[in-house]
Amino acid sequence: MLGGTEFVGRAVTEAALARGWDVTVFHRGRHAPPPGVAELLGDRTTEDGLAALAGDGEGSGGGYTWDLVVDTWSGAPSAVRDAARLLADRAARYAYVSSRSVYDYPAPAGLSEEGPLVAGASPDAGGDVSYPLAKRGGELAALDAFGDRALFARAGLILGPWENIGRLPWWLGRIARGGPVLAPGTPDLGLQYIDARDLANWLLDAAGSGLHGAYNLVSRPGHATMGQLLEACVRVTGSDAELRWTPTERILAAGVEPWTDLPVWLPPGELYDTLHRGDVGKAYATGLRCRPVEETVADTWKWLEELGGAAPQRPDRPTVGLDPDVEAGLLAEGA
Repeated sequence: MLGGTEFVGRAVTEAALARGWDVTVFHRGRHAPPPGVAELLGDRTTEDGLAALAGDGEGSGGGYTWDLVVDTWSGAPSAVRDAARLLADRAARYAYVSSRSVYDYPAPAGLSEEGPLVAGASPDAGGDVSYPLAKRGGELAALDAFGDRALFARAGLILGPWENIGRLPWWLGRIARGGPVLAPGTPDLGLQYIDARDLANWLLDAAGSGLHGAYNLVSRPGHATMGQLLEACVRVTGSDAELRWTPTERILAAGVEPWTDLPVWLPPGELYDTLHRGDVGKAYATGLRCRPVEETVADTWKWLEELGGAAPQRPDRPTVGLDPDVEAGLLAEGA
């Protein structure tokens, strides 16, 4: 596991350990990995940062071979290139957690894996690369090294325990505070997302079965609604929160940004179709199973409580959530 200590990587590591697999975690040492793994330290963004994987000395990965490498990298494609080339003769398969952002925007509703893709950054690209180009560049780098031994999980919105982006944790924290809560649009708006643990289980099953190529990896469209998500937050927190469903037009007129100010939520339109209405028939045909939203919400709340209520935050991602004063103003307008 390249990474393996946070969010999706953590979910994959935990799932593999639960199966009784021997797991090696290669990471920078900033966060403790789950107990029971073999640990290799290195920073793949630095010169000689893969030495622990390449070397033969004590504490290195030189003596290892692996059945599967899982990579969640979202930065410069050159980091995927270097790891994949190094491991091509020492690992049977390479699973890369990619993104549905690799499709040309806007992606129409019902787009399958055959849809048109962004050109992608070169696998040799370093430095700052936009997210869609970086993810496609990562795919190309893995494909170059592993060919039909490479598997691409093109995830969409990911929720669940260990989330370090802040989307579901923000909603849980806001609703836990109680009182009137601005709920965007209408409660029947369908959502398409995946619990990180369902992603992990599918990925391990798929790699074990020898699957390769690209798969859109999210739930079916409408697996849950915005209302079901927020109502589950109210139940698990036990707060006195009152959801105040507010027309989309009023929210947008106030300058509120969907997705960032109000995480998860997107009003109907091009971006909504792109993120919440993709075709996932291929993944479901190969065994993808998505747990109920109530379970994802409850387990995320339990994890947050264990942390004292404060979720970790990736330093390379902006914080999300609605300004309390803006929310108060919109609630007052609707009173």
